[in-house]
Amino acid sequence: MSLLPRSLFSRLVLVLLAGLLTAQLLSFAVHMHERSELLQEASGMQSAQRIADIVRLLDSLAPAERKRIADILSTPPMTVKLDQGLLAASGLDTDRQARAAVFGAFLQRYLGNAWPVEMAVTDSSPLGPEALHGPAGPPMSNRSGGHGMPPHSGMHYFSQPALSFVAQVRLRDGMLVTFDSRQPAGTEDWPYRMLLSLAVLLIGVIAVSLIAVRWATRPLNALADAAEELGKNINRPPLKESGPLEVARAAHAFNTMQALLVRYIQDRTRMLAAMSHDLKTPITRLRLRAELLDDAALREQFTGDLGEMETMVKTTLDFMRGIDAEEPARQVDMKALLESLQANLLEAGAAVTIEGQPKKPYRGKPQALKRCLMNLLDNAVKYGKSATIVIDDNDERLDIRIRDQGPGIPESELERVFDPYYRLEGSRNRGTGGTGLGLTIARGVAEAHGGKLQLANRVEGGLEASLVLPRS
Repeated sequence: MSLLPRSLFSRLVLVLLAGLLTAQLLSFAVHMHERSELLQEASGMQSAQRIADIVRLLDSLAPAERKRIADILSTPPMTVKLDQGLLAASGLDTDRQARAAVFGAFLQRYLGNAWPVEMAVTDSSPLGPEALHGPAGPPMSNRSGGHGMPPHSGMHYFSQPALSFVAQVRLRDGMLVTFDSRQPAGTEDWPYRMLLSLAVLLIGVIAVSLIAVRWATRPLNALADAAEELGKNINRPPLKESGPLEVARAAHAFNTMQALLVRYIQDRTRMLAAMSHDLKTPITRLRLRAELLDDAALREQFTGDLGEMETMVKTTLDFMRGIDAEEPARQVDMKALLESLQANLLEAGAAVTIEGQPKKPYRGKPQALKRCLMNLLDNAVKYGKSATIVIDDNDERLDIRIRDQGPGIPESELERVFDPYYRLEGSRNRGTGGTGLGLTIARGVAEAHGGKLQLANRVEGGLEASLVLPRS
């Protein structure tokens, strides 16, 4: 089962939204990456600039004043200590060495070569006694001047809030100054203003996309509706040949096809009407001559053949005219219509019963519906000896099922009997046979109303004709 929506409108909207969301997510990711790098670079540069300023200040002071000034300047997030000893050596991994080198490169850039710098990155503040080594201890990291790493690279290292960037600078008189520059947690808040801006942009683009797709697919819906209505009414009004070039061309092609169909049906109907009119005269002459025959049996045979010819001509002409295609639709009291058909058949000696009743009138063509139901009832009475009409009505459709007690129809013939002029072998006689157009006309009426007509053999015996008419 495909997960894609079936309508063109839904598919276009899905494609547009998927592309839009992908573009927005990529744009947001790029923005966040660039923003993170800028914030990290700014944070590193500010810390390095402050350390360089403090070093210059302390170097210019007398040793007695340095302690007091260092205590004043030692405020979070940077701690300043004097004569703490060299940083203890510990196994730095490659990642931390790179972090230390990057920060050291910034600091060396602002200090210049006059003050040597030692750098380290630790998980906790190294300014306590347990993290310091005596004067003879080896340094924890290499001098920053030997790394050659540009100040702007690797700035994502400064986004680790749990790490301390520790720098040791030796003043000109040999005193060590240790700086603990800890990055505060949550230095990178979410850009809520940007998220709001993207959300507003996304909503606006979605709204415009929906309107654009609806506007683009509306002509296709109109064309589909016109094609569906064409099956119900061949003389429907033509489509408007306006809009974009492709839409206008499609509407023009549809209107041309409809005009050709109408002309073809009209020409064929006129031809058959002329044939019917021309056949009436010779049939009337033959009927008069048959009346002059002395042999009563022969006269009856001639009269029956001529009556069958007249019936064939009339029913064929009705079929070619499109089953009252010009009849306007109106509200039809289906209960009264069925009861009138029932009364006519009861007068003829047939057994017809009605079960259930419609809840409300049905909008359709009354004469066409009467013709359809009469053909079905005639078949039921003729071949099944009786007919039962079962009505099931709801807000969506009106179901009328006509059941008989006859022999039924072979399963292979249930669809073929709707073909024009097709009759089962057992009905090819004057007593039971017709012209072979009754069921064809009945199905044409059902389809002209947007419904359907089907035949099915009943388990308990007999045939059921199911007429389904939608309420729309």
